[in-house]
Amino acid sequence: MQRISTGRIGGLLVAAVVAGACAVGPVTDGGDGGPPEPGTTAQDGTTRADTPTNVEEFKKDIDDAVRSAETYWSAQFRASGERFRPIRRIIPYQREGEVSCGGQALPRNNAVYCSAGDFIAYDVNWAVAAFRQIGDAFLYYLLGHEYAHGIQTRLRVRYQYTIEQELQADCMAGAYLGGVIEAKVLTLEEGDLEEFREGLLAVGDQSGQPWFAEGSHGSAEQRTQAFFNGYEKTLSACGLG
Repeated sequence: MQRISTGRIGGLLVAAVVAGACAVGPVTDGGDGGPPEPGTTAQDGTTRADTPTNVEEFKKDIDDAVRSAETYWSAQFRASGERFRPIRRIIPYQREGEVSCGGQALPRNNAVYCSAGDFIAYDVNWAVAAFRQIGDAFLYYLLGHEYAHGIQTRLRVRYQYTIEQELQADCMAGAYLGGVIEAKVLTLEEGDLEEFREGLLAVGDQSGQPWFAEGSHGSAEQRTQAFFNGYEKTLSACGLG
């Protein structure tokens, strides 16, 4: 993903859900050795020689993802005549318990929106590993999903099951990314769509996870469908309002 400018986009603000603390879920490669190292050959035979490794590039992508989300949602609120309030803080952490949400320690290998403190926190080591394994587009999805939970909280709408909340956030993340790409705030680079798909496959619930269980986010297929519904059809596809 490449950020072009701050840009402006229109749209209609619609209702969403309240989020507490959302955990995206760990990224794995299906093996036992962790993420493949940059420039090595993956199981499918492809070489990830172009995988980002630079710390400054990682930080820039995180910053650009946050700013583009703020640009998108500010436009949605403004179009509906409402004042937009950005999420208060974005917090990287490295150790379990280093950051807490409402008195609960945040786990490693995850990203979370905490409504109690109005912040997004992410395990920076896990995020860098995902960045190297999947690509920079995953960071935009990751921040887009968590930012969507912040928007849900601002709009004060509840769902009974967490899977409804999570799939809607995936759809909203897709709508945000589709919107900023269409508005030329970001440009889509070759391979980015595949990176989105790869990332969504990596964060789906494990096989056998009951859909009604607390904390369920949806299968890889459900999450991919929700994201691309938003990406292709805008917020109108996200079951809002």
